[in-house]
Amino acid sequence: MKILDFLNTYSPNDLRRPYVIAEAGVNHEGSMDLAKRLIDEAAEGGAHAIKFQTYKAETIASKDSPYYWDITKEPTQSQFELFKKYDSFWKKEYEQLARYCETAGIEFMSTPFDVESAHFLNDLMPIFKVSSSDLTNIPFIEIMCDFGKPMILSTGASYLWEIHQAVEAITKKGNQLCLMHCVLNYPTPDANANLGMIKSLIRHFPEHIPGYSDHTLPKDMEVMKMATLLGAAVIEKHFTHDKSLPGNDHYHAMDKEDMKHFNQLMDRSFELLGSFEVRALEDEAPARANARRSLVAAKEIPQGKIIERSDLTWKRPAKGVSPKDIDQVVGKVAVKTIEEDEIIKWNAIES
Repeated sequence: MKILDFLNTYSPNDLRRPYVIAEAGVNHEGSMDLAKRLIDEAAEGGAHAIKFQTYKAETIASKDSPYYWDITKEPTQSQFELFKKYDSFWKKEYEQLARYCETAGIEFMSTPFDVESAHFLNDLMPIFKVSSSDLTNIPFIEIMCDFGKPMILSTGASYLWEIHQAVEAITKKGNQLCLMHCVLNYPTPDANANLGMIKSLIRHFPEHIPGYSDHTLPKDMEVMKMATLLGAAVIEKHFTHDKSLPGNDHYHAMDKEDMKHFNQLMDRSFELLGSFEVRALEDEAPARANARRSLVAAKEIPQGKIIERSDLTWKRPAKGVSPKDIDQVVGKVAVKTIEEDEIIKWNAIES
C-alpha cells in the first residue's frame, strides 16, 4: 500500500490496519551499506515505508544547544556535536537510498530540517514529514506546504493552541494532513505514553487523519497495537538493525523482529474485530434455529377453540411461530387440535 493511496482511502468511520513508517532517522550512522541494510530489514519486517532524517548540524542547532535525551544512553551533551556525528548524507546519498527503496519494495521518506533539503527531497518522496521540533516553525512549514504534497505533523511537547496554529497554517495552504500524537521524551516511559491524546486529536481535528509517533521501548509492541485500536491510521516508530547498540536512537527503536511481531498482533486483533457491521454470522445459524424459542401449547388446545394467552408458553427450538408474534396468535381459532407441548405452527391457526 502506497501512502497516497492509503490517505486517499482513509475513512474516520473505518478502523483499519495502520500504515507503518520505520523511522530509521540517522541510525545508518553515515554508512551507506548500513542504510541499505535498514531498508531491507524494514521491508522484511513488513513496514510500508522507511524514513530517514536529513540535516546539517550548522543549520539545525547552534553550538550551545543543550541535550534533551537520556545521557546514560547517549552521552553527547551538545545537540550540535551529536548532529555533526551523523550529518554526512546529503542529496546524492538520499537519491541513492530512494532508488534502493524502489527495488526493496518499500516507500522512501526523509524528514527535512532545512529549506535546501526540503527542495531536493521533494523530488524523492510523495509526502512531507514535519518533526515535533518544527511544529512552531510556521515559515518552514509553509515552505514545505508549497510543494503541494500531503503533510504528516508530529505534535510532541505541544499545547493544543500551538497545534491549532500549525494546523491552520497547513489548511490555509490546502494540504492534506495527518496529525501524529507524539511524546517528545526519549525513551517515553509507558506512564507518559498518554495514548488517550489520540482520541483528543480526533475530537479537536476531525477533518484530519490521526496518527501516532511512538518513542516508548518496543517490548511487546502492545503500545502500537493500542494506538491502532484507538484510531491511529499512520504509525511511526524508530527502527534499528541492533537495539543493543549505544547512543542516538538505537535503544528505544524497534527492529525487524518487533515489526513482524506487531504484524502478528494486528493479524490477531483484526481477526477478533471481524466485521464492523451488525449481522448474524453464518456459524450462528444453528443457534438461531435451536437456542431461540417458539410459541408452544401450554395445554391441549381443541380444534375450533379461540386461543387465549393462557394457552401458550414459549420453549426452544425456534421451529414454529416466534414469541414476538404472540399478539397475532391470541384471539385466533385453532384449525386443528394442538397437543400439549406442541410447537405452534402457522398452519394450525386461522389465517
